[in-house]
Amino acid sequence: MNILAVDTAGKTAGVALMQDGRLLYEVYFDGGLTHSETLLPLIDTCLKLCRLTCADIDLFGVNAGPGSFTGLRIGLAAVKGLAFPRNTPCAPVSTLEALAAGHVGQGTVLCALDARRGQVYSAAFDLATHARLLEDDARAAGSLADFVKNCKKPLFFVGDGAYLCYNIYSEAEGVLPVPPALRGGRAAGVALAAQRMAGAGLAVPPEALLPDYHRLSQAERERAARLAAGQNEKSE
Repeated sequence: MNILAVDTAGKTAGVALMQDGRLLYEVYFDGGLTHSETLLPLIDTCLKLCRLTCADIDLFGVNAGPGSFTGLRIGLAAVKGLAFPRNTPCAPVSTLEALAAGHVGQGTVLCALDARRGQVYSAAFDLATHARLLEDDARAAGSLADFVKNCKKPLFFVGDGAYLCYNIYSEAEGVLPVPPALRGGRAAGVALAAQRMAGAGLAVPPEALLPDYHRLSQAERERAARLAAGQNEKSE
């Protein structure tokens, strides 16, 4: 099976191609350009170097969320466009699950994406089995204290929000460091998570790909606040 996976959930862009469980190609780009500038050229280079075309792809994997609203939309739109002509199955992967898939060993990995205002999109997984220990959600970084305290295994933080967690919990018992260069998301992790989803019968047609933001956008929150304020004024 040929799996083409893309990662655009954060500031970095990634593309990977996995063939029958073997990673043929992977690129991780953190050059400060927008995903709209980099993603399609990265995919094109991947296919050319692997001597494949979109017709050879059996499954597309893409981050569905949480993450950057704009980044998620760019990745999903690109995959839809590539998959739609042949109705190629797609796997809308949890960004946090994909982060965990790129790490193995003994312990617990808490995946955290910077959601701003001191919050992180977070979830936790057992490193050995990748069993989920904490569901995807937007949380205040400080609200993870009980989970950190009760964690019975060595605990690692990854993702672009890991620094927020290390700022609070670096001295907590059992918390171990991860070098910043190894904390980022990888498209290979998306490919592995996509493979698992397909094996579980959870792949979807391209038209069913939808983002899972896990919270309203800032514009939507501000609009809701204005509407609520207007309702309060009327009631007075």
